[in-house]
Amino acid sequence: MGNRPTCEPPDQRSGPPSLASLFGSFVSIGMMSFGGGLAAWTRREVVQKRGWLDDKQFLTGYALSQLVPGATNVNLAVFIGTQMRGPAGAVVCFCGLTALPVVIVLLAGLLYLHSQGSSGGAWVSSALGGAGAVAIGLNLGTGVRLARHNISGLVPIAVTATVTLSIGVFGFSLVRVLLVMMPLSLLLAWATRPR
Repeated sequence: MGNRPTCEPPDQRSGPPSLASLFGSFVSIGMMSFGGGLAAWTRREVVQKRGWLDDKQFLTGYALSQLVPGATNVNLAVFIGTQMRGPAGAVVCFCGLTALPVVIVLLAGLLYLHSQGSSGGAWVSSALGGAGAVAIGLNLGTGVRLARHNISGLVPIAVTATVTLSIGVFGFSLVRVLLVMMPLSLLLAWATRPR
């Protein structure tokens, strides 16, 4: 089957990661994902590199993080921290994830305000636009990679395609699409389950 890398589950004998390890990992994620693409970097760090979660656990956390109020990526960090070390892990992951981006955003905002009206303003706008394009590419790549390994069968593919087209192409409201597609997908999953 070639030399595809495999992700082995974490070694349960070694116990959960330390708070310092969680903090360091999420500082790294926060640094690498400035401008977006956080889910891609989080999966790479938590699933591929550290083996703290497997893909199914990561997708479960990501789905829950999108459903509850708040920023999805922050919710995901809190979910992972809670899974690894309980409430203390949640706080540590949140602080690690947000510390450097907050400083970077404040500095970028000051630079942007200071450079408005000069030739530097166009450069800052272009740099921020480029960061947005990179974020879209990272998220798309992660979505394709996760879909390839976790979505199979006609019903899940049809549901995924319907949601993608409804939001991405036709511009329907995320809330309306979720209100229709969540119960419908649960009903279809129940109706087509193996008996």
